[in-house]
Amino acid sequence: MRSTSVATALAVLFSSAALSVVAAGTASAASAVLTTPVGLVVDGAVKRVFVADEANGRIVATDYNGTVVDVNVGFGDVSGLAVSDDGATLYAAQATGHAILALDAATLEVRNTYDIGAGATPHEIAFAGGRVWFSYRTDDADGMHGNLGSVDPAAADPAAAVTLGQLPAAVAPYYNSGVLDASTAVPGLLTYTDSGTTPGAINLLDVSGATPQLVAKTDDGRYANDVDLVPGTSEVLWSGRQRLGYADGTFTQGTNLSEDGWYADVSPAGLIAQVYDRHLNIYKAGSDTPVRRFDAGNSTMGAAAWAPDSSRVFALAGNYDNTYTLKAFAAPALSAPTLTVDAPASAPRAKKLTVTGKITATVPFPAGTRLSVTRTDLESPNGKALAAVTVKADGTYSFADTPPAGGTVTYKVSYAGDADHTTATASDKVAVDRAATSLSLNNNGKLYNYGTDVKFTAHLGTTYKNRSVKIYSDPFGADKPKKLIKTGRVDSHGNIAAWVDMTRDTAVTAVFDGDARYTAKTVKATAYARVKVSTAVSKHYRTAKIGSTSYYWFHKNTDPVLTTTMTYYKGREFRFDLQVYYQGSWYSSDSEYFALGTNGKTAVRLGAPGESGIRARVRSVYVNGSSGDTVNSTTYGAWKYLYFSN
Repeated sequence: MRSTSVATALAVLFSSAALSVVAAGTASAASAVLTTPVGLVVDGAVKRVFVADEANGRIVATDYNGTVVDVNVGFGDVSGLAVSDDGATLYAAQATGHAILALDAATLEVRNTYDIGAGATPHEIAFAGGRVWFSYRTDDADGMHGNLGSVDPAAADPAAAVTLGQLPAAVAPYYNSGVLDASTAVPGLLTYTDSGTTPGAINLLDVSGATPQLVAKTDDGRYANDVDLVPGTSEVLWSGRQRLGYADGTFTQGTNLSEDGWYADVSPAGLIAQVYDRHLNIYKAGSDTPVRRFDAGNSTMGAAAWAPDSSRVFALAGNYDNTYTLKAFAAPALSAPTLTVDAPASAPRAKKLTVTGKITATVPFPAGTRLSVTRTDLESPNGKALAAVTVKADGTYSFADTPPAGGTVTYKVSYAGDADHTTATASDKVAVDRAATSLSLNNNGKLYNYGTDVKFTAHLGTTYKNRSVKIYSDPFGADKPKKLIKTGRVDSHGNIAAWVDMTRDTAVTAVFDGDARYTAKTVKATAYARVKVSTAVSKHYRTAKIGSTSYYWFHKNTDPVLTTTMTYYKGREFRFDLQVYYQGSWYSSDSEYFALGTNGKTAVRLGAPGESGIRARVRSVYVNGSSGDTVNSTTYGAWKYLYFSN
């Protein structure tokens, strides 16, 4: 019970060798991230890529998509990997263990361990002539020396399979361990190159017989990052750039690749993958100009290796955090065209427009090359094929089209690819004009009593094909979301209607989504709703008229009780107005706000005046904004008249 008076009112899957998913050029890969990768090799028989993480003693296997399929650990410092010619066995040089390990390429299980002696530390490893060849260094009384050893997998006794000191007499032992290279496409040959920071020599050995024989040799004086055999030629590729011929038994200067290189890998088909800085250049056999470039790394790249069938090349791309991510590149030897499409930014509907463009590539296109064209618009959301366009000799093309539909029109031009090129697709958008239509909605600004059912009618003007309209109701207040109350085609007069129960102020929206020739349109009408409000009087002893007005009669010492009933809303208050009649006029006292009970009722005790002859009147009012919310329109309750007698 409230009261007043007559005078006052209201992360790491694998430690440092974590896994990540990366995208590379036209291919995608999910591969291991390694801290110190060594020995990147590809096994065509089991379709696996192997790489060792030297600092962590791990060997990681991925499939041709770069997805990690196996990891084996506990190898110590693995310094190199090689695959047997049949692809069944993976060999690893174990520096700390002074051994060559033979692993099952399909499972990474160790099959054999070949001990090379505690005084020999293996470095690089290669498979040629049916044997495993490894470079190593010894540290004895005569100092440190680099040499060549081999493992014969066919030996019955692993202890008897290892032979050290296999450099021919014409090749003096070097201070450093050698850099090795072999290729299944150049059987029986092995390169042995002095490594280290001092200039050394390149040696080409024939290892098909019982002992290695020298085929060709350079004089000392070359820093060698990498030396690769080039199948189909009597050449090696030195430091990823310079060709050296050996047909006459000595190395002679050949041509250089057009781009700088640090190191490379050459596929059995003679394709060259050249690593330099942060990118990878691909050369076709016999060509000195790259057909493709992949910008793969965020920092200096590591090694690259070909799949034996040349379908993919794998590279270790450097990251900013000094790790390397294995990336796979599909169809790397195909030239990747650059295709452009240039359409007008805007155009009128049903008028001819012209689209131009150009296609270029590192490998020229044959005469008569054709491009497919697709137009996508509101009439053809899945695309409509247009006539193919022929490319001119300079790579340019153009075509005309008359867009039948307005809105956003997309022209997509595609090249299907060929034996020398990848596919290419490009597109451009045109904003095509559409006409405007009319859309109206009635009852905007009207005020209704609480709970009135109101018919809202939308009227749609001329359109092309779409004659549908959606009507939404959005009552005021965060607790009542906007909702769709009607959707459908308008009638023959262009009208569609929906009914709204006006319990709150409500925004009603009509929406036309547009069609191929007319733009979308939205209109809104806001209608207003009063609250329900009434005041009940109690503790009076009778009702009687004074003049033509009915009064509630109270004794002068009785406190009237006025109970307000109002539509409830959380936090709502009502204003209680009190006026007193004096000498023919009504005079207002200060109004006061009272909280509305959760049941929608609040009783207020007015207070007894203590004298007779007083006339008063009271009412309850909801005031939009001042009553604690804004979901309804201001509503005045009826006056209740009170008379105090003796």
